[in-house]
Amino acid sequence: MPGTDIHESVKVAVDQCPDFVFVPELPGRGATAGMVGRTAALLTGLGVDLQPAGWRLTDAAGIDHRRAISLLREDLDAVEEHTQGYAGTLKVQLTGPWTLAAAVELPRGDKVLGDHGARRELAQSLAEGVGAHIADVRRRVPDAEIVVQVDEPTLPRILAGSITTASGFRRHRTVDAPTADRALRWIIEAVRAADATPIVHVCASDVPVGLLSGVGFAAIGFDFTAIDKSAIDPWAEAFEAGVDLWPGVVPTTEPAEPFSIATHVREVESWYAALGFGPQQYAGRLTVSPTCGLAGASPAWAPRALTHARRIAEGVGE
Repeated sequence: MPGTDIHESVKVAVDQCPDFVFVPELPGRGATAGMVGRTAALLTGLGVDLQPAGWRLTDAAGIDHRRAISLLREDLDAVEEHTQGYAGTLKVQLTGPWTLAAAVELPRGDKVLGDHGARRELAQSLAEGVGAHIADVRRRVPDAEIVVQVDEPTLPRILAGSITTASGFRRHRTVDAPTADRALRWIIEAVRAADATPIVHVCASDVPVGLLSGVGFAAIGFDFTAIDKSAIDPWAEAFEAGVDLWPGVVPTTEPAEPFSIATHVREVESWYAALGFGPQQYAGRLTVSPTCGLAGASPAWAPRALTHARRIAEGVGE
């Protein structure tokens, strides 16, 4: 979400998404509040600190790591304050183990992604921290149904071997599907063990649908405007296997032309029809969102984008 006022952002989440409240991330407050910094606050048994090149593993938690932990606690305090008695879905989000490994550096430099042992340790640390995080959220909002969104925007590039090393002259080796599967399963198992629902979001054109469906996510969120809509087989197979599809339809910044709810309702309905499913199949399984995060949106557009997403979801199949 845009801005720096967590209380205002939580109010927007509660008002615009009354049945699907989310814990906002406000990267406008700095790196300690961004998606990587927020997730660093969940790590257990590992220290990180913020360096000029970004987050780096350290022997002990640095001042920026401690600041990230403090900000997360403050944010959850705000959520607790504004959701008294709430009994709907509550979504929290974290950076997935692969995107995190491509963003965090080793103590000696270069990314964790290039070190098999380090990326395993990072993923396992995150899995342990996720369980504790869910327990904390449930203590604060005891009647909510918790959904954990695992953000993996970099995963397609990792699978394709297109992440450059620190020098910029080489690329990290391709990660094969079984290896990617293993780290994702650690997170999924931790989420399910804490009695929460794991979903994944990939805002890229080449979503690895088969991998994400097979690994055990309950739903796949994606940028509906970016995917190849003619490549229907993987999506149809995932949906038929019980994995819900959450299309990101609403632009993250205000479009130049007036936004048409009806047009986007028809687009989503047509896509499901192309997959071979009608309203009776996707009724109760559809969640519509913005295409990606709203941090770059104007304060006026962010709540409107959420309202548009809700209205599209309500209109599809009616």
